[in-house]
Amino acid sequence: MIEEANLEIEVAEEQMDAAVDHLLKELGGIQAGKATPAMLNGVHVDYYGVSTPIAQVANVTTPDGRTLLIQPWDKSMVQPVSKAILAANLGMTPSDDGNVIRLVVPVLTQDRRLQLVKQVKAAGEHAKIAIRNVRQHTKDKIKKMLKLGLSEDQEKGCESQLQTLTNLYVEKVDKVVDAKDKELLSL
Repeated sequence: MIEEANLEIEVAEEQMDAAVDHLLKELGGIQAGKATPAMLNGVHVDYYGVSTPIAQVANVTTPDGRTLLIQPWDKSMVQPVSKAILAANLGMTPSDDGNVIRLVVPVLTQDRRLQLVKQVKAAGEHAKIAIRNVRQHTKDKIKKMLKLGLSEDQEKGCESQLQTLTNLYVEKVDKVVDAKDKELLSL
């Protein structure tokens, strides 16, 4: 029975890790005044009737710190990619010359930085909630195992292990959020 409880804790750790990974992906899309190809991760373009991420229809590079250069592999996709970027409302206006699309990342104002910091903190709080939900779900499963033959000492040990794991992942989220806040406020 203890093996099953330990397996549940391993599954919980994987789910907590997934919550942190999701947070990192979400924060990667928040522009911090410098251009990164991750800014376009959520943008999809209609490619022959299929909604496709821009990275799968074009080469996205950063020639300098504030410019994104998008070069579609198919020249007929320049206009649809430009329209998709405009529709995504990223706060940037694409300019194209028929071959490539340029996006200039605007300099952040102090108000916009503070707004982004709030957005980062909200994303961090959502990640913490997801981690705590995983803890509660796993804790409930371990409690059910108590009725199936798990000893009380084993249950307390598993719950302690689960709480330690939860604290570790909440701390990871705090570090990620703090790093992103510093990045946003220091530029």
